[in-house]
Amino acid sequence: MKSGHSGPLAYHNGPFIDSDDARPLRILAEYLEPLYRFRREQIHDTVVFFGSARLGPGGPLGRYYVEARQLARQLTEWAQTLPGSRRFVVCSGGGAGIMEAANRGAEDAGGRSIGLNIGLPHEQRPNPYVTPELSFEFHYFFMRKLWFSHLARALVVFPGGFGTMDELMEILTLAQTRKLERPIPIVLYGSTYWRQIINFEALVAYGMIARADLELFQFVDDPQAAFEMLRDQLPSGPEGASPAFAKSRTKVPPGGAQPP
Repeated sequence: MKSGHSGPLAYHNGPFIDSDDARPLRILAEYLEPLYRFRREQIHDTVVFFGSARLGPGGPLGRYYVEARQLARQLTEWAQTLPGSRRFVVCSGGGAGIMEAANRGAEDAGGRSIGLNIGLPHEQRPNPYVTPELSFEFHYFFMRKLWFSHLARALVVFPGGFGTMDELMEILTLAQTRKLERPIPIVLYGSTYWRQIINFEALVAYGMIARADLELFQFVDDPQAAFEMLRDQLPSGPEGASPAFAKSRTKVPPGGAQPP
């Protein structure tokens, strides 16, 4: 006589969940699980720090680690004085280097911080300064990027390599194409580095971007100037619904022109 047992429920079936057929479920989970946790922790909006995992407090470029830590501390101290409790939470990629410095600075101020980590063969391990309940691990780069931009109210980009430039260009493209309803101040920290690594003027000269696109970001070279710039541009009024997601502009007026 055959048993009535039919095996595990589909969402308890490990081999199925890990299969190619279930990839859409895994992608959706990397959206819904962070959404659940951000709502539970009442995270409203973030200030995102990007930068190299290879920059520690020592060495010729060690000052960037020290200054990222200082800036994150200043921002967290200021945010704690605003109406509502969890505004402009420092958010990093959760790894070493500049990411660690940002999370560490928030902890110095007695605040919480987010780490959006990703599984990689090397260089990417969670740093100990991320608030445990706000530490995430992603498999898909594009879902991690979505969460960087979804809650961001400002972006601070310290010197970095391919990953940092990839993340920077993602946000610059969203800003340039006016795909987001709200403005996101973008601060490039370390003007000498960024002007040498990316020849923005050449992009204008070759007609690849408009000169007005250079206004999408600002250069800064010390933590106090960066802090004052962000403090003056971030909305400091009472918070609304939590989380405050960035919304995509979807309506295009007749003629195909983007909204102003």
